[in-house]
Amino acid sequence: MKVLVINCGSSSLKYQVLDMDGEILMAKGLVERIGLDGSVIKHEKVGRDKFVNETPMKDHKEAIKQVLDAIVDQDHGVLKSMAEIGAVGHRVVHAGEKYARSVMITDDVIKALEECVELAPLHNPPNLLGIAACKELMPDIPMIGVFDTAFHQTMPPESYIYAIPYDYYTKYCIRRYGFHGTSHKYVAQRASEILNVNLDDLKIITCHLGNGASLSAIKRGKCIDTSMGFTPLEGLVMGTRCGDLDPAIVSYIREKENLPFGKVNEILNKKSGVLGISGVSSDFRDLEDAAAEGNERAQLALKVFSHRVRFYIGAYIAEMNGVDAIVFTAGLGENSINMRDIICNDLGNLGIKLDLVKNRIRGKEAIISRDDSPVKVILIPTNEELMIARDTVDIVTGKMPK
Repeated sequence: MKVLVINCGSSSLKYQVLDMDGEILMAKGLVERIGLDGSVIKHEKVGRDKFVNETPMKDHKEAIKQVLDAIVDQDHGVLKSMAEIGAVGHRVVHAGEKYARSVMITDDVIKALEECVELAPLHNPPNLLGIAACKELMPDIPMIGVFDTAFHQTMPPESYIYAIPYDYYTKYCIRRYGFHGTSHKYVAQRASEILNVNLDDLKIITCHLGNGASLSAIKRGKCIDTSMGFTPLEGLVMGTRCGDLDPAIVSYIREKENLPFGKVNEILNKKSGVLGISGVSSDFRDLEDAAAEGNERAQLALKVFSHRVRFYIGAYIAEMNGVDAIVFTAGLGENSINMRDIICNDLGNLGIKLDLVKNRIRGKEAIISRDDSPVKVILIPTNEELMIARDTVDIVTGKMPK
């Protein structure tokens, strides 16, 4: 089966075409500046040069139309017609408590996702626009929703309930949801394959480290805890997000700075994290360069980030009563030799022994712990699109349990 994977943002759209008979990537691309001047599609047929076409796209429907035209283009395409597409998998950020797994998109599902818009106002609306555009342009092709929050729905109540009046949970669904679920699910499954151990027999901590970052504790294939919460603001220090902090700080800053309503939230989401500490950048590559040149605030930002990752690793080892593998993934986790070293340094008493030679690798699957390390440390490049495509096939073929 050939699957089209769609990931819609507010003004951008990422896509891939995969032949799932062999899990082969056929084409991928990016549409940028939807609804803005300078709309452009960058399409790449695997093994060929990238094709770039700047053309007006006033909305997501026109963007999807450009994607479909590129896929079947005589010179740049990979399909003879759209009839070859067996299903479309849509990345959707937030499904609230509605869905604990991927589902076929129906009118009821769309209604449920619309009800979750207030939980993810920046993400769910464009996700829904992409679904609507695809349903209009491809009415006979099955559409599958794959949710960032779904993998974390196995968390027990003690992991997701906040210590606020319980009525706020029952009335407004205020609880911890977690995000990056598709990535955590993919690398956990891949780790079990690399270790040749059934996922149900493993305790894994997955570290999705990038500009947005989160950790998950995965016990016997199920997420029992994750660092992000009601929103992606909670948890680790990130590129521009503050992560965990005393909630009283919000009102304190607002009063001291005489800020309008909502401004503190903007500061905590967009001007904090390692950017706020360092004053240099939210890009960890820039921070590592600045730190190497002696910038003390850049050095501090990296130390604060690694401290919080280590804090969560320790907490999750305690929560699961041990761990079999630590997985590093996403941009920073996959590519920063130095950050993996700092995080794992001096954790030998917890059974985590990084091999400094094996760790000298970027962007490739590898076990990077010492041979005598009780806990395996694994580098696994994430592949959320493949995970979405797998779920899509399982739903369409009836393999995914209800």
